[in-house]
This record gives sequence, C-alpha cells and structure tokens, in this order.
Amino acid sequence: MTIDRTEVENVAHLARIAIDGDDIVGYTRDLTNILSLVDQMQKTPTDDIEPMAHPLSAKQRLRIDRVTEVNQREHFQKVAPITEAGLYLVPKVIE
Repeated sequence: MTIDRTEVENVAHLARIAIDGDDIVGYTRDLTNILSLVDQMQKTPTDDIEPMAHPLSAKQRLRIDRVTEVNQREHFQKVAPITEAGLYLVPKVIE
C-alpha cells in the first residue's frame, strides 16, 4: 500500500499535527514503508500457531499468601476525623 502527499496532509490535519511542507516527503516514505511491512506480516501464515500471552515462556514467581503484618486499624483510625464500625467516613462530594 502506498501513501501519497494528500493522505499524509489529511492524517496530519485529523491528528492536529503541524507538518512542515519539506518533511511531508519523508513522512510519506516512512508511512509507506510501515504499511508495506504490515502487508508482509498479514501474508504470513499463522493458522497453526498457538497464541501466546507473552513472547517468552516465563513463569511468574508468586509469594505465599499469608499475613505478614499485624492489624493496625485502630491505631490508624485514632487520627481520622470520623470513623464508624471500622470505616473512615468522608463528606459527601456528589449530590
């Protein structure tokens, strides 16, 4: 797929990007190369390829799910202006 000068100018206008007239030739060339690469990638047969969540077969190490700190709720709520039943009360901001 090839891009011409008017398409580059139109895309720049839609994106609200100011492009100098001398740079349009370079952008036209670069966008044409990018779209050609996408066309090549679209032609690659991927029917027998299984989708991957990550390009590397890395396993995430998970820590053991256990409590490591003591409950300090009452200590933290002593400095709160208003609490009720272990919850922080805040003023209503949406009516």
